[in-house]
Amino acid sequence: FQSFKRHWRMELESKRFYLDVKENQRGRFIKIAEISADGRKNQILMTFSTAALFSQNLIQFIDFYRDLDSLDPENLRQGELKSEVMYKDDKKYHMDLKENARGRFLKVSETFTRGYSRFQVFIPADGMGEFQHNLGELIDEYDNGDAEEALSAPQNKHLRIENKNFYFDIKRNQQGRYMSISEVKGNFRNSILVPESGWESFRDVLDDYVKQIKEGD
Repeated sequence: FQSFKRHWRMELESKRFYLDVKENQRGRFIKIAEISADGRKNQILMTFSTAALFSQNLIQFIDFYRDLDSLDPENLRQGELKSEVMYKDDKKYHMDLKENARGRFLKVSETFTRGYSRFQVFIPADGMGEFQHNLGELIDEYDNGDAEEALSAPQNKHLRIENKNFYFDIKRNQQGRYMSISEVKGNFRNSILVPESGWESFRDVLDDYVKQIKEGD
């Protein structure tokens, strides 16, 4: 396990934020830590590919936030002002821009798709620009190609059918690119791997079944 010395520390309102680049046997990742004024600590972890997508989405959230009207404490909007969900391997990340009487903030949640645990940090909306800038600099300096590939690769997808969740992830290994299709129901998870060379044939079989069923009905 290796921890790089380079990190960013930011003071946003009454909180301190740390962005640290670390590395283990699975690769490099970024730890985002939030420390409140009373010492409470929240943190989430992101691979470089996830951090690149997060940074890209963050730019859209910043633009959206800048176009909002001023906060009205007497007329707060319920729910999320803007939301985005990212799927990566066995994790799901939620980005939710919200508001309360104290102001607007971005809640970033890291959840395992099996629902075992949930971690989250809260970033003041006024600090999203500084946060994204520092995150982008870390990605540019320490990325070993994962972030760049993630931005150019097809995005992961999620599909819910009846009481089951299906996750479609595009990955790469020494043999090339492939699609991982995972079926998740409660604590049960089952996956199949489809090499890129077989995607069109895989699709054709599904299309043929759909056509046969429709013609039979």
